[in-house]
Amino acid sequence: MAKVYTGASMSIDGYISGPDDTGFDQLFKWYSNGDVELEMSTPEIPFKLTKQSAEYFTRVLNDTGALVCGRHLWNFTNAWGGKHPLGTPVVVLTHSVPDGWPQEGEYFTFVTEGIEAAVAKATELANGKNVGLNSGQIASQALEAGLIDEVLVDLVPVLLGAGTPFFSGLSKRPVVLDGPIELVQGKDVTHLRYKVIGQPQ
Repeated sequence: MAKVYTGASMSIDGYISGPDDTGFDQLFKWYSNGDVELEMSTPEIPFKLTKQSAEYFTRVLNDTGALVCGRHLWNFTNAWGGKHPLGTPVVVLTHSVPDGWPQEGEYFTFVTEGIEAAVAKATELANGKNVGLNSGQIASQALEAGLIDEVLVDLVPVLLGAGTPFFSGLSKRPVVLDGPIELVQGKDVTHLRYKVIGQPQ
């Protein structure tokens, strides 16, 4: 059965980026510290992982049929140059559709009706595969709405001290996770997967 998950590279102290969108050189060091090159849809963004990370990452990618992200990440990456590196459809949750979009042949669908509508659209586009959600506000909104089945953490040995947390502002807490139901040790990263098993109503 297809799942909805959220995943991110996260510092030991719980941040997915440092202050003012910094720290990515540390958080994503594991993307290029190995000998196994993964072929992505955007060859200008290289992925060279260790064998352990490559096997784990490839399995996650092969099981993912669509992604949901927020407008901030879409803007910050400049829409990944027109196509996400994973090559999957991306649903962008936003308050308003940016000028000039949608564009014919592009990989982005814009949803303005809220997180439930965004996940529903991504599930449709995923065609039976899993749906991956961006961390941060998107993940927090989806968790509050009871939409997330699993949490994937790529835990990186760095302390950022401040920035954007993986989850924040949860009014329904604590959220209980089972696991890790999977643990893979890479270089400069530990891949962890947890199942969401309960949260207050």
